Amino acid sequence: MISIQDCIDMSGLDEAEILALAEHEHISEIAATALGAYLLEQPEGAKSIAQMIEDDIRSALERDDKDHAKELFMALRHFMHEHQGELNSVEAVQSR
Repeated sequence: MISIQDCIDMSGLDEAEILALAEHEHISEIAATALGAYLLEQPEGAKSIAQMIEDDIRSALERDDKDHAKELFMALRHFMHEHQGELNSVEAVQSR
């Protein structure tokens, strides 16, 4: 049987990024792994994921949940580091 960790490992995202997607979209972790894997294959998918995590950070700050905002910020930093190629290619195409 495939575990949730197996799905996360195959998604191209880490657990914190998956949890942020699940929070943003109000879906289960397993659905978020599928969504994340799908978005990473789309031309502007990495940008969409970064935007979702940024939205989650704003929501946490609006609720005054600074600890959760810090966790989400770290997830965003990790995502941007790991997927900077995809993020940069979107910016290059948009600047043309």
